[in-house]
Amino acid sequence: MVFYIRDSKAWKNMFGHGALEQKKDMSTATRFNLKYVSLVVLIIQTTSLVLTMRYSRKVQEDGPKYLSSTAVVMAEAMKIVACICILFYQHGSSVPGLLAVLQEEIINKPVDTAKLAVPSGLYTIQNNLLFLALSNLDAATYQVTYQLKILTTALFSVLMLNRKLDVMKWVSLVLLMAGVALVQMPGETKAAVKEISASSQLIGLGAVLCACFSSGFAGVYFEKILKGTSSSLWVRNIQLGVFGVIIGLVAVFLNDRDAVFKDGFFQGYHMTTWIVISLQAFGGLVIATVIKYADNILKGFATSLSIILSTVISYYILADFMPSKLFFIGAGVVISATFLYAKEWKKAGPTLPTHTNPTNL
Repeated sequence: MVFYIRDSKAWKNMFGHGALEQKKDMSTATRFNLKYVSLVVLIIQTTSLVLTMRYSRKVQEDGPKYLSSTAVVMAEAMKIVACICILFYQHGSSVPGLLAVLQEEIINKPVDTAKLAVPSGLYTIQNNLLFLALSNLDAATYQVTYQLKILTTALFSVLMLNRKLDVMKWVSLVLLMAGVALVQMPGETKAAVKEISASSQLIGLGAVLCACFSSGFAGVYFEKILKGTSSSLWVRNIQLGVFGVIIGLVAVFLNDRDAVFKDGFFQGYHMTTWIVISLQAFGGLVIATVIKYADNILKGFATSLSIILSTVISYYILADFMPSKLFFIGAGVVISATFLYAKEWKKAGPTLPTHTNPTNL
């Protein structure tokens, strides 16, 4: 269904006011539909990744658990393959053309390529931290707390890119912190069906906070690099992925080498594991494609609906979360702060990024 009848031009088209205007309105309707398709994709990707990751790390009881460090490596490897396939298609499905681009943009520019080691390392750390967080926090609490990445991204944008925040954005960031604090406060009814200990909650909270700082710095650093280069986003993601695989393998060796030598790299892998890996690898690339059709308000809607869906599914399906009054109040404040931050005010300065990881938006 196309919802553009209330537009004055649409009314003209209904009464036959010219083919040109009809064509323009169809274009408007298409853009309108693409925006809401983008909204749906954003909600599905954000919610499904969090819930499947939580399910695979904590709720699912059958068999040994997979190593999150190896899952991060596999996600980076899949991302590289996906980006190479996209470049292959963009250059006429020509292998020589693809190889020429890779040589020109990656091999012949070692300094530019090396610059990606910093954000890639931070993203790899961040992805490992998110696995740790969802092993110790329910999906709903994680979703709300992880919105602090808006705060860290804004602060690093001010410090590194000399951006200006208007008064309303500062107010929204203060509200955001207050909302997250309320969510983390213990309440009388905040008890999980499968109890999460206080120590686990503390570990999960620490992991989320570290991931927010890593995400904010890496995202702003990556944006700064992109401003000084003409390379495509897909080339940059290949560079990020290569460093991500290398750094991820180092993390596997340092943290899980004994387990890998004993039971193998793919120990504990099952269908849910591969779904999580695929969502991490391909989900962000899909979002990178559709995000241009979604404005900040739609992103706010996506975040809000994702939090609500995560809460409902955590309570009714995963059965590992029972929200308290403070959680509802805090979540409401976080959602309101997200919309307030996304709103474009008349005297607002340059728009700050609302997401940071180009492949984990």
